Amino acid sequence: MVRPNRKLRLRELVQKIESNGFNGSVTNMAQWDFAEDEETFDATGNFNVKCSYTINQGARMVVDLDDHELRPAKGSKIPSDVPALVGLLHRAIPKEMFDPNGHAMDTTYLDADLRIVRLTGPNHEGVRNIFIRKGSITINPVESA
Repeated sequence: MVRPNRKLRLRELVQKIESNGFNGSVTNMAQWDFAEDEETFDATGNFNVKCSYTINQGARMVVDLDDHELRPAKGSKIPSDVPALVGLLHRAIPKEMFDPNGHAMDTTYLDADLRIVRLTGPNHEGVRNIFIRKGSITINPVESA
């Protein structure tokens, strides 16, 4: 397992699906903070993985990567080594979400707040991702039972 890098803080990872019949777009969005000096998180923004999809074989979404987009937040400091930041994001974001090209997703469970998908394809066969609708469940990892 890779040790987290102290320069990068990945705050949120969201998947947005926009459908248009049997086609549409999938955008994996990561909110990040970056501390070039390893002390002050003075650069912040979003990293978007933009994909298109088609549905075939019933409910299988075949995904194709369209673009990666790095967007600093308004007023954020711009890191001096942007490729290094992208490299850190590449290591922090699950590989199947950073580069889903040539893969398909089968939804194995779905309700109003939860979606479980199983990936098929050359590199991530059998990987499962669990998505929770934003705002439906409160998770506080510092709160004790």
